[in-house]
Amino acid sequence: MSDSNADAERNDSPATDNHPALLDCCGGLNNVDYSKMDLTLLEAFLKHIHVYDSRLCIAVIAILFNPLFWNVVARWEHRTRRLSGLFGSPYLACCCLGFVIILLNIYRSHSMTVAMKAQARWEVMERTEVFYAGIGLMVFGTLLVVSSFLALGFTGTFLGDYFGILMDEKVTGFPFNITENPMYWGSTANYLGLALIVGVAVCIIIIIICHDLVHISSPYTEHQLLKEH
Repeated sequence: MSDSNADAERNDSPATDNHPALLDCCGGLNNVDYSKMDLTLLEAFLKHIHVYDSRLCIAVIAILFNPLFWNVVARWEHRTRRLSGLFGSPYLACCCLGFVIILLNIYRSHSMTVAMKAQARWEVMERTEVFYAGIGLMVFGTLLVVSSFLALGFTGTFLGDYFGILMDEKVTGFPFNITENPMYWGSTANYLGLALIVGVAVCIIIIIICHDLVHISSPYTEHQLLKEH
């Protein structure tokens, strides 16, 4: 009789053999006492970031706008060839866009420098080893950026493939043999190094933003334009 009752209970309950119940550790997150968490370091970190400072907001907007601008313009050119038609040559159109990108990057670097100098200094980062770590990052970042430019050339660096200016073969030497996006990682290292030298906690925000921009900016050329070559 007990066996038949057990069988009936199994039939009445939904099948869960293929979907085991998740472990409810410590009674679930609702039973965690967040008031006992040690947030001292996080609080100290947030105290040294003036999120609503206008100079920081301008710098963040500049960081976000630059890749958005040149990706939209380059992809529009790739679909329509309007810039090449306007300038009468894809090379001239690419050089003009590259010149605009250089100006935007100069302003971005300037706005980031102004924003970081306006931020509160964090005592944790005011150490000699942190300062030299910042110098090392800037040297490494500059090496990545400069070597990338030398490997790709002007048109290769400034979106020439979107204008139909393709290289004979894909560049696989240094620094592309250590990372697929040396320009973006080099810029990130430069900004992080500058933040460490200045001694401001806002460098964490810079890393997050620049890291996300790598994923926004890099895949299109790799998967779309190389097929045409």
